[in-house]
Amino acid sequence: MGFAYFLFFHDRAAPTMRITSAEEARVIELVRTVPDLQRGLVFTPTEATDPYLNDGPSPQLALELYFDDIVALENALAPKGHLQTLAAPNALPSLTRAAVQQQAMLSRPYPVPTPNPVNHAEDLRCTYLVEYPGQAEDLNEWLWYYISHHPQLMANFDGIREIEICTRIDWCGFLPWPCANVMQRNKVVFDNPAALQASLNSPVRHAMREDFHKFPPFTGGNLHYPMITREV
Repeated sequence: MGFAYFLFFHDRAAPTMRITSAEEARVIELVRTVPDLQRGLVFTPTEATDPYLNDGPSPQLALELYFDDIVALENALAPKGHLQTLAAPNALPSLTRAAVQQQAMLSRPYPVPTPNPVNHAEDLRCTYLVEYPGQAEDLNEWLWYYISHHPQLMANFDGIREIEICTRIDWCGFLPWPCANVMQRNKVVFDNPAALQASLNSPVRHAMREDFHKFPPFTGGNLHYPMITREV
């Protein structure tokens, strides 16, 4: 386990807008140079059709940055921390109208049959990012049920490369954007959008939906976003 920092930029008024190649390169270089970063993921939108839901277009940009300890994470978010560059005027001009949310969480990885790690910087993956923004009637019970059932089902997807569940923590940060309090985020990772789509059409997806209806009571539903994923 470790700590993951999420940052999302989502301009719902311009769903087809994409950041420029120069902006993406700037973000990638910034992520590569974060002190004490253990792993950095840069997400950009792709498309997939889920048989059970349609949460609209994906965010134009998202980051997931991994740290071994909370001190390193908070140093990156400090008043003079490395990631303050993202908040500089004109840092990301395409995203000036985007809603931004950020959250640091505990990362819980789960085993998959064939991880097939990324070996080259140019290799891309496809991630289905999920969040549960509401509240559980009993969070302890809800989380225990989820982590005891859902990742075990996810591991049955053909070609799944990664499973992760992230849960809330208290944390300090000084980037000038709202701090989310999502009770849980999770993701499944595949080699490409076609592999994700095949999984969404599989019996495993139907089994997951059946399990969803067994969750302990909670509000707020969930959101699902397919994203091209670059590891930097």
